[in-house]
Amino acid sequence: MKITVVSSKRISVFVLAVLLFFSATVALKKTGAYSVFYGYALKKLPVYSVRTTEKKLAISFDCAWGVDYTDSLLTIMAEEDVKCTFFAVQFWVEKYPEYVVKIFDAGHEIGTHSKTHPHMSRLDKNAIVSELTSSKEAIEKIIGKTVELFRPPFGDYDDLLIDTAKELGLFTIQWSVDSLDWKDLSAKEIETRVIKNVKNGSIVLFHNQGLHTAEALPNIIKSLKNAGYSFVTIGELIYKNGYEILPNGEQIKV
Repeated sequence: MKITVVSSKRISVFVLAVLLFFSATVALKKTGAYSVFYGYALKKLPVYSVRTTEKKLAISFDCAWGVDYTDSLLTIMAEEDVKCTFFAVQFWVEKYPEYVVKIFDAGHEIGTHSKTHPHMSRLDKNAIVSELTSSKEAIEKIIGKTVELFRPPFGDYDDLLIDTAKELGLFTIQWSVDSLDWKDLSAKEIETRVIKNVKNGSIVLFHNQGLHTAEALPNIIKSLKNAGYSFVTIGELIYKNGYEILPNGEQIKV
């Protein structure tokens, strides 16, 4: 009988590899990348995009820090007959209630972007409930309509957040196309990024305070219209029942 002797060096390498694997797994579990990496969703996901055969997409704006370009954005969308979705933080809502009214009266949709713009995966359930309930009610008090959509600040979420938002009647919404307008890219760079990456059912992320967003938006809208796309609000784009969310965040009808 042959006896195989395994060197301590090989054992050490094996142990190190196992430790690295589990460390990587733990790290991935803390992000949405875990489900994509393994091909199935162990982590609950928000809606990143929607699977549809129709050439339609949704434009969204996050509102947290100011209103310098908001009138320009509203003018552009009125001229192009485009309706979109704004996600507003409560302190922005309270500071600029007149803009909440302007946005809503122009036919756009308004969702909550939290109360204080925190990293919500770091909060316990009571704190999450407070963030969502307070911000939701602040918007509803102004527009007189139930808020159904929520976008996590920083795109930061976990299972507890997704579940709690659902319990409160909120669909958690991410995005599939990031304009990166918050990086102060040029208008041309923003246009290129968005037009190149859009497909049926895309949700595009902009910010109402993006430095060159208003400059980029007309060409983006015209180019996508010429390509056959129509624009809808996120509430019109998503499925509200009878759906699943794939590991890449794509919502599908079942």
